Amino acid sequence: MIPTGHHLAELNVGRLLAPTDDPRVAEFMGALDRVNGLGKRMPGFVWMMEGSGEPGTGNTGNNIGDDPQFVANLTVWESVETLEAFVWNTVHRQFYERRAEWFEILGDQHFVMWWVPAGHRPTLAEGLLRLDHKRLHGDSDHAFGWSHLEAAKIWRAHACTRLAAE
Repeated sequence: MIPTGHHLAELNVGRLLAPTDDPRVAEFMGALDRVNGLGKRMPGFVWMMEGSGEPGTGNTGNNIGDDPQFVANLTVWESVETLEAFVWNTVHRQFYERRAEWFEILGDQHFVMWWVPAGHRPTLAEGLLRLDHKRLHGDSDHAFGWSHLEAAKIWRAHACTRLAAE
């Protein structure tokens, strides 16, 4: 349930298998603007950090450490349902399901969500603190993943389908 007057923020962190100009990640890099543009046009989209999904550079403020192959995607949505619709019911899902082709498998958790007051634009630093909290304490009202949200019906259906196929 969405706390009154709040929206859902999400941070997803990944590390590309190769530099952005390498042919191994060319398909992902070539689709980034299209997928981000689709997200921005979705009902329930609120905000996206400048440079989301692109490797960090000093001018966008989305850099993580000194590693230019790390990427961070930080967005805000009106609700769980609107974020789910974008993630699972658009072309985004095809890229998500193929992420192992372009990204390293990170040992640590790399995805977190949390509630923000409507109008708040979270920073990458804020999102990384939430991610660290989730890593240390697991799901809580402060920082959580899909399984913490009863309203995440599409995620649950997708997770069950994926597990049945494995």
